[in-house]
Amino acid sequence: MVGNDSNKQQLASACANEALAAFDRYNGDFRAITRRAPLHFERRDWQASQRDAVERIELYGQHVNFAVSTLSQSLGSDSDDKALWKQIKKNFAEAIDDMADAEFRKTFFNSLTRTFFGTIGVAPDIEFVAVDLNPLARVANHDFMRSYHNRGSIPLLLEEILTEFRCKTPWRNFERSIAQVAEEIEVGLGLRTSHQRVLHIDVIRPVFFQITRAYIVGQIVCESKTAPLVIAVKNTERGLLIDAVMTHESDISILFSFTRSYFHVDLDYVGEVVLFLKNLMPRKPISELFTVIGRAKQGKTERYRELMHHLEEAEDQFVLAPGERGLVMVVFTLPSFDVVFKLIRDQFPIQKNIVREDVLAKYELVFKHDRAGRLVDAQEFKRLRFPKRLFEKTLLDELLSETQRSVHEDGDDLTIDHCYIERRMTPLNIYVRESNATDAARAVLDYGQAIRDLAYTNIFAGDLLLKNFGVTRHRRVIFYDYDELCLVTDCRFRELPAAQSDEDEMRADTWYYVGDNDVFPETFINFLGFDSELKAAFLETHGELLTAAWWCTIQDRLRTNDVIEVLPYSARRVAVAGSL
Repeated sequence: MVGNDSNKQQLASACANEALAAFDRYNGDFRAITRRAPLHFERRDWQASQRDAVERIELYGQHVNFAVSTLSQSLGSDSDDKALWKQIKKNFAEAIDDMADAEFRKTFFNSLTRTFFGTIGVAPDIEFVAVDLNPLARVANHDFMRSYHNRGSIPLLLEEILTEFRCKTPWRNFERSIAQVAEEIEVGLGLRTSHQRVLHIDVIRPVFFQITRAYIVGQIVCESKTAPLVIAVKNTERGLLIDAVMTHESDISILFSFTRSYFHVDLDYVGEVVLFLKNLMPRKPISELFTVIGRAKQGKTERYRELMHHLEEAEDQFVLAPGERGLVMVVFTLPSFDVVFKLIRDQFPIQKNIVREDVLAKYELVFKHDRAGRLVDAQEFKRLRFPKRLFEKTLLDELLSETQRSVHEDGDDLTIDHCYIERRMTPLNIYVRESNATDAARAVLDYGQAIRDLAYTNIFAGDLLLKNFGVTRHRRVIFYDYDELCLVTDCRFRELPAAQSDEDEMRADTWYYVGDNDVFPETFINFLGFDSELKAAFLETHGELLTAAWWCTIQDRLRTNDVIEVLPYSARRVAVAGSL
């Protein structure tokens, strides 16, 4: 126990410095891993890229736990002294006041106090209140970009940009790459018909890396408009080449999607880059931009802040989300806010041969896995507090009766011990039912492609019912129900055995042996509820998904560490507006 005010002040100062040093160690390790991305790209070592992606995700929890252990030793029996922690917070705030991205440090500090005290809701005396943390509020104007001015020729301008792309691998055909980018910019922005002149192109200095691709990110400034610019670079055995050029918000919004793996980009000033990206993609929430560049914890803080600010003005209530009732999750939403909340039920029906820990493990797998643009990023939240009046009665009754392990009444409030928050999408079964024939067919074909893309990254959805997939505003089909998800390499794909007799054919139950990991692809189509036209379209394009041979081929490739690429664009295409 601290004996006097002088000793208490010294301890508070020492602990504030230790908390700050802990963040600096975390941030140093984060950036060290990030800086390995260019080397992996040069060497075409995609397995190392994937390992680094997982290692970097795991860093935050490791450093928080280590800091908690260290501070516990320093504080001893004063670990739960809130007056002392209030002083630690004050000292910490003073120390970081002039630092870049200070809100990152505040979020880290909050992680420490919430671990020590198990805070439910918000404890403003010992933590920084998330609704007041605006990481973009004090963004300065540091030099994180370079401007390339048009001195009379777009190809010459692009030659300057591509020349400065640092990579030991030579270009396969440098002149052709320049011509390709120039043509796609001219066509994508309609420069040949509008007679707009490109004044300059501004490029973020650090290159963005994502598994197998490098991305040059910036903007094109014309005489009367600006447009985003992303150049995707591929490293092949024969040299570098341009894989795609994106000049429209919708294209780069998919690239920076909540369904994709995080970028590795080494930034000195994160907030400034996020603000620039927000200008390129004004409809994308700040929380998602922080998340997609790897600052997942700050992304969670921003999502909470966005939600709390929205609730201050919202007039609607939380309600059960549209779609069929989940057997494992209670899913609810606020109609005026574009997310869903997912809580694990206390009990599952007998057909769900899993327990709560299995569900937690599935979501943890997705968090660390390559989501390939087909798995929604589920953010895990703990110990939330909301006024009960915000919950519609039917939803409130279901939460209190079916999620008692997670939900508790506390006076006029409802506390939620554990939940996941995801972007809201239209359930695919509802989308197909309510769309015209053309849009429904397009969605069904993209559903098949989603199954393929997941398989390429070693994910088998398990339950392929349409209700477990959603449709985004870009009309992309995304998988979001993870309780039966597993690795493709853990499955045993089999053809259905031929019936040995008429009696076998007539039996209601399965007459052949089915192991725990057995999967019979030819039965998939029986549960999807397609009408004849949709079924025919699916079979024509994706019929091989119903064969065990296709899945076994994918297994063989995965087991030899073959990286099967799933790109967020159509490779080497001319970007045109609405080309999604």
